[in-house]
Amino acid sequence: MLFRKEHIDKILRGEKTQTRRRSRYQYKVGRTYRIQRSWYNYTDIKILITRRYKQRLGDITQKEVRKEGYSSLEEFKQAWITINGYWDPDEIVTVYEFKLVDPNPSIFIRGH
Repeated sequence: MLFRKEHIDKILRGEKTQTRRRSRYQYKVGRTYRIQRSWYNYTDIKILITRRYKQRLGDITQKEVRKEGYSSLEEFKQAWITINGYWDPDEIVTVYEFKLVDPNPSIFIRGH
């Protein structure tokens, strides 16, 4: 699963446990995926998908914003726009909840 560096850092710190995706590709609940920094750059960091559901982008709650690793809806919106180009509150996205699998302390030392 592809993440930006700042999101990988948040995952490793336990601050990000949810992600929203526009892609039609559906990650499967109960499966473990390696985190990618780019299309062909896989890390040793693994996450387990624990839940998947559809949601209107504009229906994100403050609790979900925090699970995304942000402190406010506005901060999340700006990050979304930076990554996706625009914010459409009526867009249906796939929400994935996940947990870090077997975090390796050496990841923190190496500076991933």
